[in-house]
Amino acid sequence: MTARIVVDVMGGDNAPHEIVAGALMAAGGLGCELILVGREAWILQELQGTAEIPGLRVVNAPDVIEMDASIDTVRARPEASINVGLQLVKRGEADAFVTAGNTGATMAAALLGLGRIKGISRPALATVFPTATGQICIYLDVGANADSKPRQLVQFAYMGAAYMERTYGLSGPRVGLLSIGEEDTKGSQVVIETNAELRESRLNFSGNIEGRDLMQGVVDVAVMDGFTGNVVLKTIEGMAELMFNELRQVVERTPWNRAAGLILMSELRKVRRRLDYTEYGGAQLFGVDGVVVIGHGRSNARAVFSAIKAARDAVQNGVVEVLREVAEEIPAKRGRGEAEVEE
Repeated sequence: MTARIVVDVMGGDNAPHEIVAGALMAAGGLGCELILVGREAWILQELQGTAEIPGLRVVNAPDVIEMDASIDTVRARPEASINVGLQLVKRGEADAFVTAGNTGATMAAALLGLGRIKGISRPALATVFPTATGQICIYLDVGANADSKPRQLVQFAYMGAAYMERTYGLSGPRVGLLSIGEEDTKGSQVVIETNAELRESRLNFSGNIEGRDLMQGVVDVAVMDGFTGNVVLKTIEGMAELMFNELRQVVERTPWNRAAGLILMSELRKVRRRLDYTEYGGAQLFGVDGVVVIGHGRSNARAVFSAIKAARDAVQNGVVEVLREVAEEIPAKRGRGEAEVEE
């Protein structure tokens, strides 16, 4: 199956140049059809001098939702690149949507344009990270919802586990709930209630995990609210940048250090790639009825390529179909003071 991927050329701090550059990398190496959406004149200027690429076309979208725009503007701007791109997916002209643009606006537009998967009350942003064991762990939510109810966190756990089963072939992936202690009684009231529900679920629940456990490979799915998840995500990015900047300064300090750095260069590059956000394709928006990948706002061409690859893989692995199936299996149980999951 050849995946048809819409790329929002106007999204992100480095649009349109880096977005088009990343799309061209993908067009040459991923075997998918690409639809570049944005201001046509800008896109054609970026493509100037490029040989004609089979499977690549341009769709004009004259409006742009800025990175700092309110999500309330989404309904009022149907010709914005985010809305135009998602409508292509809704009409079946494309299979997935990729953007490095405004996260809140993209989430709102996806909910309006594609709708929710039945049985999922809130979407979650999910991203994968490497662990000390060499395995991958998926974190969700990393920024779609500042606050979440226990039932929503349980839904995130089911979706994350289903994704790891389908994409990485794990049988009974281990699920952990991020808290301030391993004991079931530690954490906020929401975390305590979520822990209790996960204990009763069919999932392979490992219990609470702490922040230090996230990259140790003790679980395959790490569940958290979006506020906490976004802080975790940005902290990991910042620590990785700090670590490599410190290493660079140490290597450049003396001739002996520089010589040692040359010897270790290939290994250091491998480590850096493992911790580099540009290698992991942004975050997938689980819970909307379509494949949506949101890249980092400062995505470069490599990050855009990785985001397109993540979208292609999600289409080919039938991720949305799997999430629809698992949504039907989630017990419709009330948490304290909560209504039934809205349909």
